[in-house]
Amino acid sequence: MGLLDHLEELRKRLTYCVIAVIVGLFACYGFAEQLFDFLMMPLKPILPEGSSLIFTGLPEGFFTYIKLSAFAGLFVVSPFIFYQLWAFIAPGLYKEERRWVFPIALCSSLFFVSGACFGYFVVFPIAFKFFMGFGTDIIKPMPSLKEYLSFSLKLLTAFGVAFELPLFIFFLARLGMVSSRWLKDKRKYFVLVAFVISAVLTPPDVVSQCFMAGPLIILYELGIIVAWLFGKAEPRKMKNAE
Repeated sequence: MGLLDHLEELRKRLTYCVIAVIVGLFACYGFAEQLFDFLMMPLKPILPEGSSLIFTGLPEGFFTYIKLSAFAGLFVVSPFIFYQLWAFIAPGLYKEERRWVFPIALCSSLFFVSGACFGYFVVFPIAFKFFMGFGTDIIKPMPSLKEYLSFSLKLLTAFGVAFELPLFIFFLARLGMVSSRWLKDKRKYFVLVAFVISAVLTPPDVVSQCFMAGPLIILYELGIIVAWLFGKAEPRKMKNAE
């Protein structure tokens, strides 16, 4: 395939993804109020008595439901979107490697959703309690609807993307670009990289960054095992071949 063919293929895959997200948005909009109540669950027990979310712009409530529906729709159609991504990469792979496209697409979706669930069930309660702890009798927390949605969706997306690390390592290992030995040698550098990535992907607070850096380091260790099991240039496989 030439450059123009690749660009045309990319345009086609992106078009499919956009259509899928739009379909997911319309499918989830009917449940927008229930979805927002679910998103509010980690915050409700921590809100002081008499405090609530507020919005200052007239269309803010409507656009909040639209954004939340689009985000929920993205989760619903994520297997299809990840399949489009890996299907775009597939023509550059060897024939025996293309059989991994569908399993990897499915696992990508599962890891993405797992990362978001980790953020929602583990990080949200602790982070919200930490931030609400700065409220006093004089400083009463009344979070903005727009700010809460932006903060929550940013964290969910960040943790979803971060949990893709083992699959990224699996892909590089199958191409022979990394090995378990190389990953072990670079472990100390990745610890620093994990905190840098956390600082970029999460809001500028120590709590969120530590909660992302920790799982990233654990996922890196999992990636080392994945590379050892499935890597193309692993010493154990070369020894067996001899």
